[in-house]
Amino acid sequence: MGGYSSEYHISLKSGNVVYNYLSKEKYDSFRIHILKDKWVYVDEDETEHQVNRHDFSVTVDGKTVIFDCVFNAIHGTPGEDGLMQAYLNLLKIPQTSCDYYQAALTFNKRDLLSVLKPYGIKSAPSYYLNFGDQINEEAIIEKVGLPCFVKANKAGSSYGISKVYKKEQLKFAIENAYKEDDEIIIEGFLDGTEVSVGVIKYKGETKVLPITEIVTENDFFDYEAKYEGKSQEITPARISPEQETKVVQMAKRAYEVLKVKGFSRSEFIFLNDEPYMLEMNTTPGLTMESILPQQAKIAGISLSKLFESAIEEVLPKNP
Repeated sequence: MGGYSSEYHISLKSGNVVYNYLSKEKYDSFRIHILKDKWVYVDEDETEHQVNRHDFSVTVDGKTVIFDCVFNAIHGTPGEDGLMQAYLNLLKIPQTSCDYYQAALTFNKRDLLSVLKPYGIKSAPSYYLNFGDQINEEAIIEKVGLPCFVKANKAGSSYGISKVYKKEQLKFAIENAYKEDDEIIIEGFLDGTEVSVGVIKYKGETKVLPITEIVTENDFFDYEAKYEGKSQEITPARISPEQETKVVQMAKRAYEVLKVKGFSRSEFIFLNDEPYMLEMNTTPGLTMESILPQQAKIAGISLSKLFESAIEEVLPKNP
């Protein structure tokens, strides 16, 4: 839990939820904080023990602990962009989220939507900028229209995102997005119902969870709306059976085409009954306010069962 991005404190909350709900009879659990300045095991007394990065072990009271499995609850880098996955893969330590390539691909909104387009998964019109590129406001507006969203390409929890109504606001929005990433995606505004679709591997099968409708009090589903109660998250979503069938198929297709494993949560907006994908998260929030745990609960899956299933899915069957 933790990480190096603006989302690290949300990840710490997610990690603590997992730690608290995992069966103490079945598992010996260790809270590992992966932070910019330290990698540490934090024990029950909040005492920190250094992690040996050579083999990802910890030594407590003279005894070295080697882990059978890592439950990855890091949002943002290095847990959602493939870096931790690749590191743990080299050490041959199973981990609960998708593999490093899928993590890197899904973390990059531009690349994700480009890869999924040939499979019939629609997305909003978009314009790309890299840090240092000349900003041609007329060309941007001609491509995506107004209003539009300016987003950091590789960031989560709505950090670095702005909704732009006027040409004069573009420059500030772009500067804001560059605080989070050196790549930007500018997307046309889709005016429709927004939904969030959780897909998990559960007891060996790909399972689409009940769909959540996002109704925000704010101008869009920003950080306040996500984490500070400024939105309604309605599960199951108030959508037609036809819309539900389409978005379930799309979310499942994306999960399977990309060969994702573990948890994913994809965001879509309906335009004329057609779902348009915004993004996919492969280490979605697991706090008590987060969407995926709400969806699992309505599906009749307790948090302890949800987390246990993720671990059992990746542990060697005949250790």
